This record gives sequence, structure tokens and C-alpha cells, in this order.
Amino acid sequence: MALTRIHIRSYQAGLKFVDGELVSVLTRGKYWLFDLLDRVRVDVVDMRDPWLKHKDLDLLVKSGLLDNQIRVLDLQDHERALIWIDGRFDRIVAGGLYALWTTQRQVRVEIVNANEVRVNRSDLSVLLKSPGARDFLGEYEINEDHRGVLYLDGQYADTLNAGCYLFWKNTRKVRIFQVNTGEQTLEISGQDIMTADKVTLRLNALVNYVVTDPVRYVAGAEDSKQSLYRAAQMALREMVGSRDLDSLLADKNALAGELTDQLQDRAGELGMRITSLGVRDIILPGEMKNLLNKVTEAKKAAEANLITRREETAAMRSQMNTAKMLENNPVLMRMRELEALEKIAANTKLNVVLGEKGLTDRVVNLL
Repeated sequence: MALTRIHIRSYQAGLKFVDGELVSVLTRGKYWLFDLLDRVRVDVVDMRDPWLKHKDLDLLVKSGLLDNQIRVLDLQDHERALIWIDGRFDRIVAGGLYALWTTQRQVRVEIVNANEVRVNRSDLSVLLKSPGARDFLGEYEINEDHRGVLYLDGQYADTLNAGCYLFWKNTRKVRIFQVNTGEQTLEISGQDIMTADKVTLRLNALVNYVVTDPVRYVAGAEDSKQSLYRAAQMALREMVGSRDLDSLLADKNALAGELTDQLQDRAGELGMRITSLGVRDIILPGEMKNLLNKVTEAKKAAEANLITRREETAAMRSQMNTAKMLENNPVLMRMRELEALEKIAANTKLNVVLGEKGLTDRVVNLL
């Protein structure tokens, strides 16, 4: 015969099993247990730990003997339970069977459907700080000047503004594409193109654009930015090939304007809008540069010669007009003579003697 003494304290419970079945729950007190055939056992559990952990939890729940003392959670695969203990968030649990003591601690439970994958709550920061929360929640940050395109199970679901978002893990396939909605620059690097007059050159251009439709930008092509780049390359090749070198060099802005008009439709199909486009560089082969330099030098020399001839002609015409005026006006002639004498006197010692009429024709320089 076996005799066992059991002491149950106020914060404990004694789970009495007979032949593996729960038959009663022992509360505070002292008990003597007689077991002749080793058929009886008592498991003493601490109710201060709110989580009832027992290898035969399913038997405890099914017995119904603990219904007034525990909160049972029987969660399906798509369900999650948020647990608060004494007003403080404790943890998140996934599908499975759980039991919490309600006699010693205040327990609050919120069950949510994780198939509604996006978590919209005001206490997101509290959830994320709890132990193991990131095993259940995926966090996504959408940066400033960006939009997030949300896909669930491969289907478009929503467009997200800048901010922090939480999603339940292991329920549905979640993908978020971040799209920059600020102005961006696409550099069309140099490519060898032949003009209509058979001159091969290299041309660089800059395309500034903004994303106006993030959903179309993501879904329109595997890489919308690269698609716009290729479209710009093709348009440049086509336009340069239809012009001669002189027209290209004379008006790059006209080329940029036509290129913008041609690319705008394709950009719209990709969810973008071109804000500006400029032809930055037109690079010519070395021999063509030398030839153009010689042509430019010859043009400038011819222009310089023309200007010199014009100035000489104007000077001679002015001298001829002055001579005619002096010839017809003796007083003016005398005044010019005096001006000449004044200039001479400024640089040397000069004595001028003027007498009667005609003496001025006989000027004696005394040095």
C-alpha cells in the first residue's frame, strides 16, 4: 500500500488523474493519497504562470473540470491570438491549442484572422516590442517620396503611401514594390549614330521624368526604367539618321523637343511622364573635328578681312570729305593749321611769329 501526502497552496492546483483520466482538481489544502495499484497521480501546477503547460492539455480541456479557471484557445491555422496579461501585452500565438489560468492573473485575448494579411492597428509599436513578434509579423517601410505597390498572392491589392506597415507572415504571399515618385534622371549614354550626310557621331542625352502611376510602372514592364532607356535610344537613332550634321549642330533644342514628343506616349504606357529632355553632347570623330575647325577658322578669317576692308573704306571716305571741306573753307583750313601747330608745340620748343597778312605762311621754327 502506498500513502502519499500532498500539500496544495493557494496559488496552486492539483490535477488528479486516475488511469490517465482527469477526475478532479484539488484546491488549497493538505491531502493524503492512497494508491495500491499505481493508478493514481496528482500533478501540482503553479497558477501564477498564466500559461497552463501540460503534456495532456487536450484531456484537461475536454474534461471540463477547469472551465471556470482557464481560458482555452483553440486556434485554426489562419488565426492568431494577441494576449494581454495584467494589462500588458505578452505575446502572439499561432494556430494550436492553448490554455491560460484566469484565477491569479487578468487575461485578455484578441483573436484575429491572419488571412486579412495587413495589420491595421494603433498599437503596432507595442506589438513589435514583444518577444517573438517578428516571427509572426513582417515589417515594411515605405520611404519618403516613394509609393508602395502591394501584391497579395501575385495579385495587385493596394497602393501604399510613405510609412510603416505590418503583415502577418506564413498566410499569404506578400510582395511590396517601392517606387520613387520624385523627379529622376535617365542618362542616355553615347552611341554611334550616322547622320543623313553619312557623318558618324556620338550623342549623349539626359531624360528627366517622374512616376505618375506606380501600379502601371510596376506592371507595365519587367524594368520600366530600362524600357524607357531603350525607347530613347531607338528614337535618337531614328531622328539623328534623318538629319544632316549642320542642322543637328545648329539646333539641338529642336531635336530635344521632337524626342520628348515621341517618347511621351511610351513613358505614359509605363506610368511615367517626361518633365524635360536635353541633348548634352554631340561628339564628332577626330578628323571631323579638325575639318570643322578649319572651316570655322576660314569663316572667321574671311569675316575679319571683310570688316577690315569696310573700316578702311569708311576711313578713306571720311578723309575725302574732310579734304573737300577744307578746300572750300579757308578759315577752317587756318584753324586746322593752328591745331597742328599746337600739337607740335606740346612736344618741342616752338616760337611762332605772326605779322601782317601772309606772314602766317612763313612760320619760323626756332628750336
